[in-house]
Amino acid sequence: MKNSEIADVFDQLADVLEFKGEMVFKVNSYRKAARTLRDTSEDIAVVAAENRLANLPGIGKSTAEKIQEYLKTGKIKKYEEERKGLSDELISMLQIPGMGPKSLALIHSRLKIDTFAALEDAIHSGRLAELPGMGEKKGENILKGIQLLREASKRIPLGVALPIAEQVLDEVRKFKSVRRAELAGSLRRMRETIGDIDILASASDHKKAIEAFAALPQVKRVLAAGTTKASVIVQGNQQIDLRVVDEECFGAALQYFTGSKEHNIKLRDIAKGLGLKINEYGVFRGDKKVGGKEEKEIYEAIGLQWMPPEIREDRGEIEAAKEGSLPALVTSKQIKGDLHVHSNFSDGRATLEQLAEQAEALGYKYIAVTDHSQSLKIARGLTPERVEQKGKEIQKINSKLKSLKLLLGTELDILGDGGLDYPDKLLEKFDWVVASIHSGFKQPREKITRRITSAMENPFVDCIAHPTGRLIGQRSPYEVDVEELLAVAAKTGTAIEINANYDRLDLDDIWCKRAKELGVKLAIGTDAHHLDHMNMIRLGVAVARRGWLEATDILNTLPLKKLRQKR
Repeated sequence: MKNSEIADVFDQLADVLEFKGEMVFKVNSYRKAARTLRDTSEDIAVVAAENRLANLPGIGKSTAEKIQEYLKTGKIKKYEEERKGLSDELISMLQIPGMGPKSLALIHSRLKIDTFAALEDAIHSGRLAELPGMGEKKGENILKGIQLLREASKRIPLGVALPIAEQVLDEVRKFKSVRRAELAGSLRRMRETIGDIDILASASDHKKAIEAFAALPQVKRVLAAGTTKASVIVQGNQQIDLRVVDEECFGAALQYFTGSKEHNIKLRDIAKGLGLKINEYGVFRGDKKVGGKEEKEIYEAIGLQWMPPEIREDRGEIEAAKEGSLPALVTSKQIKGDLHVHSNFSDGRATLEQLAEQAEALGYKYIAVTDHSQSLKIARGLTPERVEQKGKEIQKINSKLKSLKLLLGTELDILGDGGLDYPDKLLEKFDWVVASIHSGFKQPREKITRRITSAMENPFVDCIAHPTGRLIGQRSPYEVDVEELLAVAAKTGTAIEINANYDRLDLDDIWCKRAKELGVKLAIGTDAHHLDHMNMIRLGVAVARRGWLEATDILNTLPLKKLRQKR
């Protein structure tokens, strides 16, 4: 699928046009097209071949022609023309979080800056602060943005890596010589960002497996191909490494290459104390191999329970395994509903009926349709009158549903002064209220913390959504005292959200574990603005599992009747 590739080109074209001062509507048209491509789960090449591009929202005649052009040539002439005269590094600087094309255009024209080094020098020397609309604080934020960009360029979000990896893994499992194949590394541990994708396979013929891997249609370039390992670049410029081992040591290799490094070091120390040796080939007592075909044999050999990959980070899991007290981690099958979904009443794409159909397909018993509240006009936030209209439509749809219920919800804006966007008389009519911040991200720590804790003290607020406000690789968390949020949540009984959108994954796994320790309940929500986004629930479950959460820690494992009782 080339959906993401073409979306990236449209986003880059929009950035270049904005940098050059193009009219806003032209810039936004390309950004909207990029969003549509990323939201479309169907292969855009198939859509194009069947002449259905015009049916997609935000895809007009001009953008459709450009999509067709890219599918045929691998380029878009308009982008190539607009970027002429701009260096590759200058174009890369358009991606600096928190700066924007207009600011870069000002810096470029006034200071003749077109490299990261020159930009950093201008900030440190004070020259940038002298420009209109800049100042020292703006410079500090740009430096943070540069650091974020550098970190993000080394790793990609879990939600981007996982579909790519699973598609290739499915192909590897079809190879005639391959007996077993699994994901390994940080992706198997479901870390929020991934470096290279690692796949481990056992095969009767290593060479044939490597050759088949290098010949996959997804492969754009082969970096290396030996007798037991190959590295390739696939569509999206993501590196995937395949390592092939003998079936007899597959379990040992899977454990070893899953990691984490810290986890494995501690296992080897335990083994050493027992007179054993652990490596990627198995468990050995002297020269005798005593295990390794299955992963659990590695742990059993040193007296430990097998541990789920998500918690192998040396954060107490080995000690818990020794005591036989590992948590029964929550699974996707235990999730009975999604508690943060948007419809086309606000800025979502899907109708209430479509959301219900998707929820039924996912086997849910309920979903909370949490459209934005009135002050967020950019997202078509609902006035009280439209809330009433939406409530009537939900009642009408629910009367026809058998095993599913739509919950009248809202994503309630926490205003800059700490107030809430709806009065209590309206809030009490909702089935589910998630409160969140959409402005004032740069307020002082005390103020932004108090805004959120004030919302928790309202009896009609059920949950705090994306509590730190981060966008992975794009925006740092705002200054908020998370420990204080959790302490107040424990007192008020307010749930904290695990936002499952791959750009957020907020609350993160570390704080999830702390929330559990404090007795705070969590709620997983996809923050879906498109039907496909509802599938990201598994990313939220992954965060929960990394945070040692069990079904009893998460509200949307509850049947609807018990969930209602929590209000």
